[in-house]
Amino acid sequence: MDFKKYIAQNIILDGINEEEIYALVTVAANSSFGDFALPCFTLAVRLNEKPFTLAKQIAQRYPKDQIVCEVEDTKGYVNFKINREYWTKVTLTKILTEGDEYGSSKIGEGKTICIDYSSINIAKPFHIGHLSTTVLGSCLYKIYKFLGYTVVGINYLGDYGTQFGKLVYAFEKWGDPALIATGGLRTINDLYVKFHKQAKLDASLEEKAREYSKKIEEGDSRCVSIYETLKAITLKEVTAIYKNLNVEFDDWLGESHFIAKVPDVVKELDSMHLLTENDGAKIVDLAEHNMPPALILRSDGASLYLTRDIAAAEYRKEKYNFDKSLYVVAYQQNLHFKQLFKVLELMDKNWVGDMQHIAYGMVSIEGMSMSTRNGVVIYLEDVITQCICKAESIIQAKNPDLPDLAEVARKIGLGAVIFSVVNMNRIKDVVFSYDKILNFEGETACYVQYTCARANSILEKGNITLQEKNSIIYLLKRLESDDISNTEFDLIKKLSEFPSILQMTLEKHEPCFVTRYAITVAQLFNKFYMESPILNANSYTTYRLALTQATLTTLTNALMLLGIEVPKKM
Repeated sequence: MDFKKYIAQNIILDGINEEEIYALVTVAANSSFGDFALPCFTLAVRLNEKPFTLAKQIAQRYPKDQIVCEVEDTKGYVNFKINREYWTKVTLTKILTEGDEYGSSKIGEGKTICIDYSSINIAKPFHIGHLSTTVLGSCLYKIYKFLGYTVVGINYLGDYGTQFGKLVYAFEKWGDPALIATGGLRTINDLYVKFHKQAKLDASLEEKAREYSKKIEEGDSRCVSIYETLKAITLKEVTAIYKNLNVEFDDWLGESHFIAKVPDVVKELDSMHLLTENDGAKIVDLAEHNMPPALILRSDGASLYLTRDIAAAEYRKEKYNFDKSLYVVAYQQNLHFKQLFKVLELMDKNWVGDMQHIAYGMVSIEGMSMSTRNGVVIYLEDVITQCICKAESIIQAKNPDLPDLAEVARKIGLGAVIFSVVNMNRIKDVVFSYDKILNFEGETACYVQYTCARANSILEKGNITLQEKNSIIYLLKRLESDDISNTEFDLIKKLSEFPSILQMTLEKHEPCFVTRYAITVAQLFNKFYMESPILNANSYTTYRLALTQATLTTLTNALMLLGIEVPKKM
């Protein structure tokens, strides 16, 4: 139940509508005063009243009932207490009834969201730098779907440019097909590194790269065949990583698909008198918008990344008719997206306001930096493997007889990798530490997963099943407010917040709201576990088992939306 809405609709103030009051009602900062609070300062100004006087008037007039049992004013605030018995029954009944659908909604029905994330480069290694865009984009994809939106996950492949001329040339000159077939992307990356080392000694290699790049564009059978081989190897390897991380896409069209649409973009810009010439290049002058010029065509007539992005944006609007189009791309590209959106605005694309750059910080491992050209690469596959191995060694030390130990270690290791990225405000840089992310007692995925395993163990011992759901709900009808401890009620209140946490996550595009929520729920449950006997608690046993089940369901749903699996035992 939306208690804020219930409170707001029972407050009648001249000239103030329910939506405005709803926006002001907040969760009380101090639960000893109440569960929700309405600050009256803004309202008092509008009504030409004193805040303390207005708060007292609202408190005196508010109709208390079986839901809102106490209303008091304190220093310009109106504090509302919700009946514990009612809140507990509503929350636990809802969670037990909805199960793995708890937290979902239909608010997104009829709306389409395009999310551009991961966007790997063909023939380049899938490294630690790709982790944030992949995981953050995947979380948003899952949550939007969970709230009823039609979502299009787009992997905008980097499959066009001079670098492919470099790779095809390097393959022809130094490549061993048999070695590449077994070594995959790592061997391909070695060729890329070798090209750049040789190019420092022989400047003519850069011209060779442009020559081979042109051959690919012109459809030279040999060059295209090599390029397609490199692409197939890339997609095979990255698909395996995506599967491990529970990441999916609906659209795999890369830059090369939009090359044919570039002349139409240029023609449209020209017809609107937006193009000017600068040293032979075609640009859109953005000086009056405090930005450098947007480069549309180089002096040799070649298109730029921005030009292809304009074509891709128009294509996505035409094909999907999106209500929102999100780009999950690092903050280093802030200027690029400002230019993209401004050019589209100048082109009178009235839907550009529905486009948004979801920027994020960089990921490194304990301060290490990378350079693909110089061969300094931290492969994401290696990071995942190391996390799984480390998780397995921890389990071996703590619980060597655990059934399916390897599978549990896989879930823990992958969970640690995902959680490490989304547990930070996305704009912050992340320094990856194996020891920290695999700490079973810190604010980590391991801690939340272990809490789920604990809850599952309790439920197994209590022999509670979903078939007993109706009897549990019947028992809740007989529950009294005095039967609910402060610790239990704190947990129940937090469980009831899950749907609003998901909506807030999408408003801010911050998956860290979900991770922090999951950690708080886990902490509250573990406090409840330590303070209250759950099994053999006489008349309270079934109620506390129901609370345990509700906690497990909520945490499982939260982790699922992050792409993290929950082991039954740990």
